[in-house]
Amino acid sequence: MKFASEFRDPVAARALLTAIAAKVDAIGATKAKPLHLMEICGGHTHSIFRYGLDKLIHEGIEFIHGPGCPVCVLPMARVDECVEIAERPGVIFTTFGDAMRVPGHRKSLMQAKADGADIRMVYSPLDALELARRNPGREVVFFGLGFETTTPSTALSIQQAAREGLTNFSVFCNHITVPEPIKALLDDPDMVLDGFIGPGHVSMVIGVHPYDFIARDYGKPLVVAGFEPTDLLQSVLMLVTQIAEGRAEVENQYARVVPEHGNPVSIAAIADVYERRPSFEWRGLGEIDASGLRIRPKYQAFDAEEKFGIGYATGRRNVPEIEGCACGSVMMGKLKPTGCPQFGKGCTPEMPLGALMVSSEGACAAYWQYGGARVAAE
Repeated sequence: MKFASEFRDPVAARALLTAIAAKVDAIGATKAKPLHLMEICGGHTHSIFRYGLDKLIHEGIEFIHGPGCPVCVLPMARVDECVEIAERPGVIFTTFGDAMRVPGHRKSLMQAKADGADIRMVYSPLDALELARRNPGREVVFFGLGFETTTPSTALSIQQAAREGLTNFSVFCNHITVPEPIKALLDDPDMVLDGFIGPGHVSMVIGVHPYDFIARDYGKPLVVAGFEPTDLLQSVLMLVTQIAEGRAEVENQYARVVPEHGNPVSIAAIADVYERRPSFEWRGLGEIDASGLRIRPKYQAFDAEEKFGIGYATGRRNVPEIEGCACGSVMMGKLKPTGCPQFGKGCTPEMPLGALMVSSEGACAAYWQYGGARVAAE
């Protein structure tokens, strides 16, 4: 398979592992005192475990799992607000499948659907637009969530709705941005991080320069990486090479997909439709300044928060997490999923306590799928 199989070549992977080991030995990192490299994206976390890179790589490298799962970082209050909108008469609530089983304080969207709410899984906000066209007597709400990767498609859908004059379509906007939580982690005195594996899909939209502050202000290297095993190994080699040479730069391993300055059409759509929120709550990280997006006043007719008087429009937030759930610590890289006392016991994919166990990019789901179930049983 072109553009995939060549990045899964075992010969190339072994060569990269050997080169990484030589650099790590030269740095003097060991299992007792490893280099801590954070992969920000949950897709990278799953690739690392799917291909066993955590076991193949030099023991002087420790992967730290970051807050790069947009479903996982959503606070419970926002899930509760989704349910509240969905349970209103006349509403068709639409969402990506990842969000269906994320627990809220009262119930998940899946449970609300079972209780009679009209909740439908869609593959794109354009599917929600089509539902609005076909159901003029119903309010169709799209659950807009995700990092910069999914933000443009929601923005373009809102622009299309405005052109058509659709009055029964709105977006519950929970789009968030990547650079701000990285800064929050770097400002945490308890975090020990030596470098970052930068997100590939997000960077495809925003380019590489939004990460410049990481190298410039904090002296930490970042390498934007692809998702195949040799992509990740090459990005690790680029990071340890920088560390060995005393450099801190932003580099782009995923240049075949990620342009330096991002996608101008997507960036323009985002700028037209959204503005920064003063702050936004992240699970485990709390309120982070300017880390969330909201719909601009010119598109207020399509803002579900304003239309339904919910969310930050009313100031309701900070619903406490379920007792015993350590999702916040896992997302901050302070705890491995298997270190959570509920992992594989009170929290499983069938009966999850937290979003990290049910999201396709969740760290707990990765651990469970690729060996954590065995660990939990031991």
